[in-house]
Amino acid sequence: MICKNKADTLTSSFGMRISRIFLPQILLFFCLSHVNCQSRSTQTGGPAAVASGLGEGQRLLSRAKRGWVWNQMFVLEEFSGRDPILVGRLHTDLDVGNKNIKYVLSGEGAGTIFAINELTGDIHAMKRLDREEKAEYTLKAQVVDADNNEPLEPPSEFIIKVQDINDNPPQFIEGPYHASVPEMSAVGTPVTRVTATDADDPVYGNSAKLVYSILDGQPYFSVDPNTATIKIALHGMDREMREEYLVVIQAKDMGGHMGGLSGTTTVTVTLTDINDNPPKFSKSLYEFVIPEDRTVGEVGGRVKANDRDIGENAKSTYNIIEGDDQGSFEIITDTQTQEGILRLKKPLDYENKRTFTLKVEATNIRAEPSPSGGPFKDTATVKITVEDTDEPPVFSKPMYLLEVKENAPINTVIGTVTARDPDASGSLVRYFIDRHTDLERQFNINVDDGKITLAKALDRETDTWHNITVTATEVSNQISRANVAIRVMDINDNAPEFADEYDAVLCENGKPGQVVQIVSAVDKDDPIQGHYFDYRLVPEMLNNPNFTIKNNQDNTISILAKHDTFRRQKQKLYYLPIIVTDNGNPPMSSTNTLTIRVCGCSKEGIVGSCNAEASVLPIGLSMGALIAILACIILLLVIVVLFVTLRRHKNEPLIIKDDEDVRENIIRYDDEGGGEEDTEAFDIATLQNPDGINGYLPRKDIKPDLQFMPRAGQHSGPNGVDVDEFINVRLHEADNDPTAPPYDSIQIYGYEGRGSMAGSLSSLETASSDSDQNYDYLREWGPRFRRLGELYSVGESDRET
Repeated sequence: MICKNKADTLTSSFGMRISRIFLPQILLFFCLSHVNCQSRSTQTGGPAAVASGLGEGQRLLSRAKRGWVWNQMFVLEEFSGRDPILVGRLHTDLDVGNKNIKYVLSGEGAGTIFAINELTGDIHAMKRLDREEKAEYTLKAQVVDADNNEPLEPPSEFIIKVQDINDNPPQFIEGPYHASVPEMSAVGTPVTRVTATDADDPVYGNSAKLVYSILDGQPYFSVDPNTATIKIALHGMDREMREEYLVVIQAKDMGGHMGGLSGTTTVTVTLTDINDNPPKFSKSLYEFVIPEDRTVGEVGGRVKANDRDIGENAKSTYNIIEGDDQGSFEIITDTQTQEGILRLKKPLDYENKRTFTLKVEATNIRAEPSPSGGPFKDTATVKITVEDTDEPPVFSKPMYLLEVKENAPINTVIGTVTARDPDASGSLVRYFIDRHTDLERQFNINVDDGKITLAKALDRETDTWHNITVTATEVSNQISRANVAIRVMDINDNAPEFADEYDAVLCENGKPGQVVQIVSAVDKDDPIQGHYFDYRLVPEMLNNPNFTIKNNQDNTISILAKHDTFRRQKQKLYYLPIIVTDNGNPPMSSTNTLTIRVCGCSKEGIVGSCNAEASVLPIGLSMGALIAILACIILLLVIVVLFVTLRRHKNEPLIIKDDEDVRENIIRYDDEGGGEEDTEAFDIATLQNPDGINGYLPRKDIKPDLQFMPRAGQHSGPNGVDVDEFINVRLHEADNDPTAPPYDSIQIYGYEGRGSMAGSLSSLETASSDSDQNYDYLREWGPRFRRLGELYSVGESDRET
């Protein structure tokens, strides 16, 4: 009765407007509310259950009476009226008219999309709704005290669903489409399938029910209205006639009825090729002219068979099926142009055959069944004319093999080569040897008849084969070439000899019959039957008392000792001449001498010393020990010599040091003399070192390793001395002294020379003291005295300081 009352109240409140506009929604709302009322009456809710007068374990369950119950409401999408649309009304039994209550709405869209009248409970949609954007809204309603907002009932949840209208057309999301189907396909062959989507509600009404139709593309294609499958609708669709089709497909909702929305897409259908066309020659007769001198493998002509198909279906192979009994031609396929290339397989000869008539066939590579049927090949005739050309001479053989013995005399005929002019004129042929292949000019050839003769002697051991090139030339200077291989045949012209320079060793303690050496021989010749060597001692050594030979039957011999009394002190070398003979015709032989050394060996046969003096060494003292002793003696002598040399160097100091100067030997004197022309005031001998009276003044700043022998000079007397010459001689000796060290050695003389502008440098002639002297004038004498002036000036300044 509560639901019914609410329905009656809601219906009476809405009036005719609601019944006309929202009658289906209201009836559905009432039915759902009635069901909710019945189902909820069996549930427990509201206040807590009350238990009175019941025993333990028993409880009386009851629920507080809900004033109003509902489930969901509906509203149409895309409503475009000026006033808000009424969705529904909420009512509670607490609203008796004298109670101060209000209705509160919360949840999705509350206050923005949906608004509620606090006094009446009317719910309005404030905005235009779109079901495709949001299909339903969940909200909560509650009754509270208008004065203090205290809830009078628990909140109840309900749903407002947006009802769909047909406001979205169908769309082909994946379009435009591209599809392919083989040409000549049967009617009804599926091509492709398209799909359209509709955003409207597929459950409510026919807004999303689509029907497909073809707008453009008939009569070639059809479309299934329900599945949207495009199929072949016309028989015999040929790609060579038309390859591509554009089909327009339409999808319409509302089941295709009037008023429904529609959308279109395009489908590009391409017919793929099948092998339904045979190859076809562009003409039935081809004519080519080929010169006879064209080489094998060269192109003689091209033919072409066209095929309307494409790809693999258009590829063809060519074959010669008639007219080439000699196999002079071959035909291959150019993979790029699909042409048949006619090539020479054998040389042409105008004099033998001048024309060829060939029948060529072109066949498809892929011969698959097709609706057209018939053979997939075509034939054409090819006529070839051979053109005469001036050809070079032709040798009877492409290569000649000749033989000659290595001892053949000069001008021996080795062989003959022949060539002819293949032309009808039959010109004479002349022969020559290409000297680039016969640099040593060992062969000659007759210009007219082609006979090859020997120009120099040949040696097989030097060159076994000789390869030369012979040219044949005719009058028109046409040249052809042929290779001639000449083999030098062997004769027995080399004597055998030892295979190696043997170093034979014989042990002193060996037993009779011991093998001293195994000897083999070699021969530069190469006989057909192979080598066989015979070894024997020279006749005067047949009764050799020391050695004998033994044949090993493998072209080697063993040298055997006859006794065991070989001693180095008696004889340390033996010479054994052996004759080696081969089996040639005539046989050749040579005498080879084997040198045998006698050596001392250990018991195991290991060779020790081969010197004869080794036996005279002291017993128990080896050669190594003697060498060590000798080395020690030499070392001691070297030490003694070094010690004596060092002692001698210590006794004689290398440098005589002065207290004031370690590098200069200064001769001091206090007598200046009477001037440059005065020779009476002093004896010139005072300038000479007493040790240098004989003309040799030894260096005292070093100890020379070599004694410099001075030249005998003139001795000047005290009264008749040429001082100028004396100083020059001493200067020359100092400059050319090989014992002079790299540093300077100053020699000071008291004689100043003649005509000196400086006058005397001595301080004896002045009465003033050193402190009164002014040496600045030394700088004015020129660059040679500038340094001396600087030294004296520095000395004066230091003294003043």
